[in-house]
Amino acid sequence: MTISNLIEAIQKAEIVAFSEVIATIDAHFEFTPTRFTNGAVTNEANTNNGSCKVLAFAKMYQLEAKETLFLFGEHYQKVLATTDEMDHQNIRNFINSGWDGISFEGNALELK
Repeated sequence: MTISNLIEAIQKAEIVAFSEVIATIDAHFEFTPTRFTNGAVTNEANTNNGSCKVLAFAKMYQLEAKETLFLFGEHYQKVLATTDEMDHQNIRNFINSGWDGISFEGNALELK
């Protein structure tokens, strides 16, 4: 999938599998594990790399919070269906704090 196709899909609120989102990011970017903060949670470098990639990609392309959540695919759908659970903490934190809660300690993605 191209970057444009991915962005177009999520802007239409289409469900894209998380694995396809990650495959698209991996196909077009070099990833450097990077420490990042999401709300009250700090993710050390090389932990939660999927969330790091998705959030770095969305930030790079200045996606809105709702568009960013669609990049999490089926994991976002599960969070919506299970509001009382504690899994997928990065998604849950992003729902609550949005872009105001996101900061990176470096550049996680570079175009290939």
